[in-house]
Amino acid sequence: MHSSRLLDHFQNPRNVGELPPPALVVEVSNPICGDILKLWVQWEADRVAQVRFKTRGCAAAIAMGSALTEWMVGKTRAELAAATAQLLEQQVGGLIPESKHAAVLANDAVRQVSRPAL
Repeated sequence: MHSSRLLDHFQNPRNVGELPPPALVVEVSNPICGDILKLWVQWEADRVAQVRFKTRGCAAAIAMGSALTEWMVGKTRAELAAATAQLLEQQVGGLIPESKHAAVLANDAVRQVSRPAL
């Protein structure tokens, strides 16, 4: 059974959509289940100012995208780089074993976003 926090993020996703350039855009996917998560991140100095997401996937992947965007706002690249799938999973109140891939997908996206700008 999914947590009430996960169900809330799934039924009422926050920060869905895109941000205009010069937002950083990253896309990650899980080739096994087919889930795709795309993030748009706007930075101010070294902190995340805004985040938007789009995802194609299961309820857990959609909820993780929503919770991830809320968690990321205000974080530095270093804080993002220190994130783990387990930490991100906590943002939705935990995941059932069959849905843990959603936290891994979110963590893959965070790792890409945390890379220094070129």
